[in-house]
Amino acid sequence: MSIARILEQRDGAIYTCNQTQGVAEAAQLLAERRIGALPVMDGDTVVGIFSERDLLYCIAREGAAALNRTVGEVMTSPPITVTRDTDAIEAMELMTRRRVRHLPVVEGNRMIGLISIGDLVKVRVELAESEALAMREYIQTA
Repeated sequence: MSIARILEQRDGAIYTCNQTQGVAEAAQLLAERRIGALPVMDGDTVVGIFSERDLLYCIAREGAAALNRTVGEVMTSPPITVTRDTDAIEAMELMTRRRVRHLPVVEGNRMIGLISIGDLVKVRVELAESEALAMREYIQTA
């Protein structure tokens, strides 16, 4: 299954931030929306990712003073991205290899979506369930 197909199944809500936003404000958005990461945007272009891990590492280094920094100072950049044509399994392997849980989906320099490890696990579970059903049906008719 391609990333394009996963994006079709999701609702359109993607929360973002920009490089000049404060870490405290971005952390509040993560908490309010119960999400793990925010793409950091410069117009339509994703320039980084601000994740729970970025927040945690910054606070571990600097304590409460980290909350006075800007997102641009602590984000992960450059972002690791995929395209709509990327296969879901390939995206999952990329996430595993690079130890990330969110991938912006880009077309050229423009971000068109965001997928999470949860989206990809859901695809894998659905695939396993459909394969198991097909196998049961095959066995019953054989």
